[in-house]
Formats: sequence, structure tokens, C-alpha cells
Amino acid sequence: MPENRIVIENAYIATVDAQDTEIASGHLVVNGNLIEAVGAGPAPGLEGVVRRVDAAGHLLTPGLVNTHHHFYQWITRGLAQQSDLFGWLTRLYPTWAHLDAEMNHAAALGSAAALMKSGCTTSMDHAYVFPREGGDILAAEIEAAHALGLRFQPTRGAMDRGHKDGGLPPDNCVEDTDEALAAMETAVDRWHDPSFGSMLRITLAPTSPFSVTPQLLRGAAELARAKGVRLHTHGSETVEEEKFCHELFGMGPTDYLESVGWLGEDVWMAHCVHMNDSDIAKFAATGTGVAHCPSSNARLAAGIARVPDMLKARVPVGLGVDGTASNESGELGTELRNALLVNRLAAGPDALTARSTLRLGTMGGAQVLGRENEIGSLEPGKLADLALWKMDGVLHAGIADKVAALVLGAAAPLALLLVNGRPVVEDGLLTGKDEGEIARSVTAASARLTEKAQRLGG
Repeated sequence: MPENRIVIENAYIATVDAQDTEIASGHLVVNGNLIEAVGAGPAPGLEGVVRRVDAAGHLLTPGLVNTHHHFYQWITRGLAQQSDLFGWLTRLYPTWAHLDAEMNHAAALGSAAALMKSGCTTSMDHAYVFPREGGDILAAEIEAAHALGLRFQPTRGAMDRGHKDGGLPPDNCVEDTDEALAAMETAVDRWHDPSFGSMLRITLAPTSPFSVTPQLLRGAAELARAKGVRLHTHGSETVEEEKFCHELFGMGPTDYLESVGWLGEDVWMAHCVHMNDSDIAKFAATGTGVAHCPSSNARLAAGIARVPDMLKARVPVGLGVDGTASNESGELGTELRNALLVNRLAAGPDALTARSTLRLGTMGGAQVLGRENEIGSLEPGKLADLALWKMDGVLHAGIADKVAALVLGAAAPLALLLVNGRPVVEDGLLTGKDEGEIARSVTAASARLTEKAQRLGG
């Protein structure tokens, strides 16, 4: 490997390794796209150092990992403000039915920018609305993530149970089952890179039990396992969903998903708010993961997931922003604070600590996405995805515990964000694209979608 080193020194380092090692004043060496060394004190003498960062007064952590999102929703924020999930979906589906690739590119830029500026280095995206005249929706968001330098794990989702078949989505938002499965296979063959250090992996993600048929769920599970990719869907998000599943399938969401082959180490579910003891036990026994989305669940009044119980049972749990039409900030960094606070509301002051919450946002997310051997902690040999937080400014000065300052305090400014060893945020600003340009494209796309929906119905 050619020597191309970045050296960060004098940082407080929270490695989030298996021992939760923390170093009060230490160094980290990046060589190419890998972490070469982590240790106390100054870095040893090295050749090929292209940059040194004096990180005194800063906290160095793994980059945050986002396990649930809907990028396209960036251009429909602020709507249906007093709705629960089903009312919110009913209000917004007719608008989303008019999305196209150009709009989704702008929305993806906005979503990725907000994530990265809040410390996120890896994100999935649950794309599942594919209007017939919309163009290549998935390619548009892949290009946007690439332009900004985000490590990306988008899904090829789908809906095939429309309103006429007893589902929630309008009929013009759904696809034929066989067409959806064919599109999923094409997406994997075209985009998925399973190699170590991959910047792009594909997941298959039929939307939710109330939006897809058993045939699509079974077919997607078979296809994913044949192709060696992961599976994702929504599960147990609301009491209305629980009732819907009992009425339609004669069982709750977890039991239903188990019946169609959707529990396993290659699967994770978004939300999982309304899980009973049996559900949690099944997730634990099968290694099925959970994307915890506290802000979105609060915005839609869905409830509070039993995260402490899940962690006690050894269920893999990561954090998710969810779509920005139900979490308008779009930031993953703020989910650390919200996850800790809402779980303490539900389960008391010992429900989560600052450090267990940081683990949710880093190694927990890496485990959920199946990338725990590559990202999620600061250890030699892992990918150089890391966040350097400025903790000596007016918002955080005086908090001696820097991890507590990050999780409990105000949103911390980023001094540096590396993805794959490359700076993608410097002093709080994106390096890959002008933020003003992104804002203008988002404004134009939002206006065009609104006009199109009003003109054509939505």
C-alpha cells in the first residue's frame, strides 16, 4: 500500500471497541482508506504523512451509521403535521406518486447532506416508491450519495398491494409482483458490491406488511438469499398496523413476517415499537435486527420502542433518522440524544447511558447492516470512517465527560468527517458539493413536485 497518511493527535478518543476503550489524549493514524493505528499520546514518527490534525479539545468517534431512511421525503417536509402514521401516509402517498428521478436526486442530496453534517458516514435508504413514468429513481440517489462521498446501502423496495386489494397505498403507487422482483434482481446485478470496503451495497426491501403481498415477501426473501444480500422492511410500527395484520393475516406483524421467511441474521426491521416479549425473543433467537427511529416515532405519536429490553436480549439495534417528512431535521447526530431521552421516559434513568447510546449509533448500526467487521469502531484494520467533534466551543466547554457532551448536549459541530479515508466534511461544511446549490435544487424540486401533484391530482 502506498503511504498516504492522515494523523490525528491530542484527541479524546472513544473507540467503541468491544471493551469500550477510551483514550483521554491520543492519536489515530489513517493510511489510505484504513485505520492503521490508535493509541495514547502522540503518534510515532511516520513517513508519508500528508496531513496532521491537532485535535486538542475534540472528541474522536467512529462515524455514525444510519439504519433507516427515506431520502425522497426531503422535498415533502412539513406536511401532515398532526397525523398518525396511516393518516400521514394517506395524505402523502398521492404526492409521492408523482416523483421522478430528477426530484429524487435533489432530495437525496439534501438528505445525504444533513446526515453527513451531523456525523453520519454510512447510510442506508429505503426507496420503495417507483412511479412508472419516474425514470431511474434508484440511480439518481446512488449518484447523489457518490457525489458527496457517503458510504451507501440503498434498497430496491416495492409495493404490490394497493387500495383495491386491501392495502394502504393508492393503486397508482404499486407495482406488479413479478415486475418488482425483476427490478430487485436487476438492481443487485447492476449495483451491489460485496467486497471489503465497498461504498455501495444493495438491500431488498418490500415496504411493509400492509403494503405488499405474501408473494412479494417470499419472493424477495428467496431472491436476497440467492444473491447474498440483506433484507429490510417496516415492522410493528403502530397499534393500527398490529390491528391491520391481525385482520388481514390472523396474526401480529412478527409472527406474520416469520411465516413468510423474514426473520434471520440477514434481516432488519424499522421501528419495532409495539413488540411483545415473544416478538423480542424471536428477534433475539434469529439475530433479526432493529432500526430504532425515536424522533420519527415521536413525530407520528407511534410510541417508544423497547430498546433496553431488546439490548438485554441481545437483539442487534441501530439508530435511524427515518424519512424526513416525519423527522424534518434529517440529522442522525441528534438521534443520539433523542434515543437516550425517550428510552429514559419509557424505562427510567438507567435505560440507556451516553456510551450505550453512542454504541447504538455506531457499532449497533454496523451490526444491523452486516458491516461490523468494517465500520462502527476505531480499530486498526477497519475502514477510516470517523467523526472529529469540536467540544471546546461555547456549547460544550465545561462538560468534562466528552461522550456525555456529545450525546446529552447540543448538536456538536464537526471539525472533520472522513469516509473511506477522505475528508467529506471540513469545519462543518461539505467538501463534495456547494451547499447553496443543494438548497436551490431542493427548493426547485419541492415546488415542482407540489405543482405536479396539484395539477395531476395528489
